[in-house]
Amino acid sequence: MSGGLAALLDDVAAMAKLAAASVDDVGVAAGRAGVKAAGVVVDDAAVTPRYVHGFAADRELPMIKRIAMGSLRNKLLIILPVILVLSQFLPWVLTPVLMIGGTYLCFEGAEKLYEKITGHHAAPGEQPAAVQGAEQEQVMVKGAIRTDFILSAEIMVISLNEVADEGLLSRAVILVVVAIGITLLVYGVVGLIVKMDDVGLHLSERDSGTARRVGLLLVRGMPRLLAVLSTVGVAAMLWVGGHILLVGTDELGWHGPYALVHAAEEAVAGVAGVGGVLAWLANTLASAVIGLAVGALVVAVLHLVPRRGGTRQH
Repeated sequence: MSGGLAALLDDVAAMAKLAAASVDDVGVAAGRAGVKAAGVVVDDAAVTPRYVHGFAADRELPMIKRIAMGSLRNKLLIILPVILVLSQFLPWVLTPVLMIGGTYLCFEGAEKLYEKITGHHAAPGEQPAAVQGAEQEQVMVKGAIRTDFILSAEIMVISLNEVADEGLLSRAVILVVVAIGITLLVYGVVGLIVKMDDVGLHLSERDSGTARRVGLLLVRGMPRLLAVLSTVGVAAMLWVGGHILLVGTDELGWHGPYALVHAAEEAVAGVAGVGGVLAWLANTLASAVIGLAVGALVVAVLHLVPRRGGTRQH
């Protein structure tokens, strides 16, 4: 009897160790998948604050919460089931889908550069309602969730691509972890960003000289932080989008472009002490250049060609 109990306890202990290992594996896989989507995550965090700009301070966090819940619904109820079905029954579709998303990232990055260089921005009717002074939370929240849907889809597909060799159940669990984790991360950061100036203003009114200095630093630092986030987001989109296209063309049989990048990596990989860093930089720079070239082409097609066509008609 005691031997049977001991054997049972051993089995339970073994199962517990296996479950713990599985949890660790899921965590590692989810972390690996999330890192690959970092470029889109940064852009998501940089884009969202503009949707609550201009609203009363006490409405900012409730709006961000509603946007975050909409983002989570997008990921878990729409995007996740669709990409799981595709990965299970039509896995060959994922590479073209990922490349389409990569092209969109390249376009977004190149368009932001185009706007900075030319000074051309969205028409007044396309600007967020808060900028126009129309305090319609529902309109703004829906607009933010629509924008988030595209970014969320790209995050989920990139993440899925990193765990495509896992079983269906493991893929599902990992992507749920990624969806929840990234949503909490993005909108937690967004919440901190939009309230930074309020915290700074509060501190600047304190009697303590240190508190006032910190408060003024926060108030002045928010625009700079948003500018840095925007710049990093643009660079990340071009790099991630270009890398997706490089890997995708290689997987579809056109090996030339990625072979050149590998050759550049190997040329600098042997440099003592910094070879690994230089190889990563070579890959990243090549990916960013390809991303910029593809994005610029799409921007030209969408902006310049229609304008010239309209000129010809007049």
